[in-house]
Amino acid sequence: MMDLTPKLADGAKVVQGYAEGRFRIGGEIFPHSVLVMPGVVEAWQVADLATASVDSLEPVLAAGRAGAVEVLIIGCGPRTQLVPRPLREALKAAGIGVEGMDTGAAARTYNVMTMEDRKAAAALIVL
Repeated sequence: MMDLTPKLADGAKVVQGYAEGRFRIGGEIFPHSVLVMPGVVEAWQVADLATASVDSLEPVLAAGRAGAVEVLIIGCGPRTQLVPRPLREALKAAGIGVEGMDTGAAARTYNVMTMEDRKAAAALIVL
């Protein structure tokens, strides 16, 4: 029988579930918005896209400058929103493409990109 279980790079984190006010990532519960990068999950002190700043994305920007992240998927909450221009410009300067979508779609898209071994990160706002 052919094994179809996705193989993940060592330390890769995938979003296993989400609900109002929390995420389950790598078997751990996070009761807040999160940044998910190759091998790292950390709190993201953002309640909605309007409060996101270039400074709040510094860990992702640093990973992009180091060549570890090429695309950032932003989970904007319950609905898709346009990523603000200052964020788009800072990410582009660090060599990172960005796409905003609702948080559920962002989590699923990030997981697919991770399983494809792409250099992806996610910034997920809790619902």
